[in-house]
Order: sequence, then structure tokens, then C-alpha cells
Amino acid sequence: MATYYTEDHEWISVEGDTGRVGITAYAAGQLGDVVFVETPEAGTKVKKGDDMAVVESVKAASDVYAPVSGEVVEANAALADAPETVNESPEGEGWFCVIKLSDSGELDGLMDEAAYTAFCKGL
Repeated sequence: MATYYTEDHEWISVEGDTGRVGITAYAAGQLGDVVFVETPEAGTKVKKGDDMAVVESVKAASDVYAPVSGEVVEANAALADAPETVNESPEGEGWFCVIKLSDSGELDGLMDEAAYTAFCKGL
């Protein structure tokens, strides 16, 4: 399994032709206490860079963008009742959805963990 990161602070962990998507610990820290999450429904088609979910905190509401194109095959329904999971485990149990990739070549434009860490240090 390989994990990739976007400049908008999403992560995707890819195994085979699917990827589990969420926001990074950095993003969760910037948002503060998450109070609401809207995940995409299974069957939703997304394009890389399109908004696909919403996360609201006590500070702000933010769109979550699709790191790749494909079809949502699973959403994390547990976030509806426990949005704080995004703060507690942003890169674990706080995932948003699973996407079946339509073009694995899109992963080439994303950062690995080392590049993402360096990117965040520059912010």
C-alpha cells in the first residue's frame, strides 16, 4: 500500500485499483474541532481536483477535493455520528471514502510523505 498527498492536504492510500481518502493531520489541526462531515455517496463519480466532501469545524467549513478521478465505492458512514474522529485519527479511522481509480497515472502528480512533510514546513 502506498500513500500519496495533495497540496490541499488530502491523502490517499492506494492498494490495487482503490484508494482510501481523507484529510491529513496537518489539515485537521488547522481546522480545529470538527463538528460535521459530509461524505460522498457510493456510486458518485469524481474527477481529480473536484470537491467531493465537506468538513466543518468550529472555525470554518472546507471542501475536500478528490485526489484522483474515479468512482466512490464506499463512504465512511461512521463520521455522520462521530465527526470528531477526523481530529482523533485523521489518517486512520477518520477517512472519508474509498475511490476506485479510473486512471492510476494521476497518482504521479501527487507527493509522497517526504515531499508532503517538506511542503508543510514551507507553509
